[in-house]
Amino acid sequence: MNIEKNIRDLFQPIQPTIKQAKENVTYVEFLPSANLQSYIYCYWQLKTTKILDQAFSYKVVSDGCIDILFEVNNPKDNFVAGFCKKYTEYILQPEFNYVGVRFLPTMFPQIFKINASELSNKFQELQDYVPQTSKFIANHFYPEIKIEDIKLKFDEYFTKILNQTNFDFDSRLYNAIDTILKNYGVLNIEKDVDAGISNRQLRRLFQFYIGESPKTFSKVVQFQNILKAKPSHQSLIQNKLFYDVGYYDQSHFIKDFKNFYGVTPNKAFKRTH
Repeated sequence: MNIEKNIRDLFQPIQPTIKQAKENVTYVEFLPSANLQSYIYCYWQLKTTKILDQAFSYKVVSDGCIDILFEVNNPKDNFVAGFCKKYTEYILQPEFNYVGVRFLPTMFPQIFKINASELSNKFQELQDYVPQTSKFIANHFYPEIKIEDIKLKFDEYFTKILNQTNFDFDSRLYNAIDTILKNYGVLNIEKDVDAGISNRQLRRLFQFYIGESPKTFSKVVQFQNILKAKPSHQSLIQNKLFYDVGYYDQSHFIKDFKNFYGVTPNKAFKRTH
C-alpha cells in the first residue's frame, strides 16, 4: 500500500466558508508538483482584491490538517496552525494577502519531526518550531508575488526538504487511518479499528502524528465527508442524512456540525446552494 498516496485518494479536506464571503475577497487552492502531492494537499491564497470597508471575519472549519501561513506583505511573521477540533474565526484587516501550505494528515510531523499535539488548537509562530522554514519564507516572499512564483518557490523548497527526510510510516498508525478514512469516519474506534496495539498505544501515535485522538480525528473525517456530499437543507431533514453519517439524532448532529463549522447545517448548506 502506498500509504501517503492512499491518504490523498481517500481524504480531500474542504474549506468552504470563503464562498459565502463578501465581494472583493478571493480564496484559491493550487496543487504542488506531483512529487509533493502525497504530502502537501495544496498551497492556498486568501486575499482582498480591493480594500474593504471594514475588518473581515474569516472562519476556518475543522479539516484534520496542519497549515503553515503568512501575510506576503510581511513574510517574516509566519505561523503554523495545528489540528483544530472546532472552527477558528480570524478577524483580518480590511486589506490582506495570506498564503499557506496545507499538509495532509501526519505529514507535517513526519517531515519536521514535531509532535503534532504541541500545535493542536493553537496558532503559533513558525520560527519556534521550524526555524529554517520560517527563515526561508521571510527571505523569499514579497508583496505582489504571483501564484506561479509562489508555487515554484514552495515546490523547490519542499522537494529539497523531502529528499532529506526519513519517514516512519508505522503500519499500525496508517492502517488505522486507512480504516477510518474508508469508513468515512463512521465507526467505533475500539471495535472497528484493529491496529494490532492497545487503544492507549494507538492514541499515543495519533496524538504525535495527527494531534488528537483517533475518535476526534474520525469525527472531523465524518464532518468533512458531509461537506463533500453538499446536502441541501431539505435532504438533511427529509432523508435523515444524520442517520447515514452515523448520528442517532438530529440535535447531536447539529451540535457537532456547528462546533466544526461555526454555523448550523441549515445555514451552511443554504449558503452554498
